Amino acid sequence: MKVSAWVTYLFLYLPLVIVVVFSFNDSKLNAEWVGFTTRWYSQLFANEKMLTAAGNSLLIALSASFLSTVLGTLAGMALHKHKVPFLSFLVLTPIAIPELLTGVSLVIFFVLVNQVLGILELGLFTILLSHVAFCIGFVAIVVKARMQGMDESLVEAARDLGATPFQAFRLVTLPVIRPGIIAGALMAFTLSIDDFVITFFTAGAGASTLPLEIYSMIKIAVTPEVNAVSSLLMLLTLVLIVIASRVSPGALRAND
Repeated sequence: MKVSAWVTYLFLYLPLVIVVVFSFNDSKLNAEWVGFTTRWYSQLFANEKMLTAAGNSLLIALSASFLSTVLGTLAGMALHKHKVPFLSFLVLTPIAIPELLTGVSLVIFFVLVNQVLGILELGLFTILLSHVAFCIGFVAIVVKARMQGMDESLVEAARDLGATPFQAFRLVTLPVIRPGIIAGALMAFTLSIDDFVITFFTAGAGASTLPLEIYSMIKIAVTPEVNAVSSLLMLLTLVLIVIASRVSPGALRAND
C-alpha cells in the first residue's frame, strides 16, 4: 500500500519538480543539466510581452474569482434552500460541458451580441465573462456541500432572538460556510489563471494571457523561460493555499 502511494505521489509531483529544477538549468535546451543559473528569471522579468500577459492573467483571475465567488455562493445557498426548477441544471451545466464546446458557444454568443448591439468585442472583458460563467458552478458546488452540514436550527434560533435575516446570515451562516467560500475562491482563481481552451476562443486578436503566451512560446520548444514562469505560478498557488489555511484553517478540509 505504501509503495503504491509513493508511486502515485511520484507520478503527480515528479514532473513539477523537474520543471522547477530545469528552470535553473544553464542551458537553452532541457535535454540535460549543464549548471546552475538564475538568468532565465532575469530574462523573464525583462520580457515585456510575458509580463503584460501575466498581468492580464492575474487581473482576470482575481476579478473572475471575486465575481464567481459572490455569485457562486448565492447560487449554492439557493440550491440548498430552494427547489427552483432547472436551477441545478443552469448552475452546474457549465461544469459538465467540455471546455471546447463552452469556448465555441461563448465566442458565437459574443460575436452575435457584437454584431447586433455593437458591444462585447472579443478581448479581455469577454475572457473575464467567460471565466466567471465557467467558475460559478464550481463555487456553488463547494458552498452547497458546506451548507448541507450546517444545522439550520442555529439560523432559526438567531431569528427567534431578534436577528434580522442579514444579521443571521452574517453572524451564523457566513462563519459556517466561510471555509467553503474560501475553497471555492481558490478553485476559481486556479481554474481562471491557467485556463487555455476557453481563453483561446474568447480572447480575440488583441488580448493575450499567460497560457496563450506560453502556448505561442512552446510551439518551437520548451525553453527555460517557460519553466521559470511555470515555477512562479506554482509558487503563487502554494502561497495562496498557505494564506487560505491561515485565514480559515478549515477551508481546505473536508466537512466535519
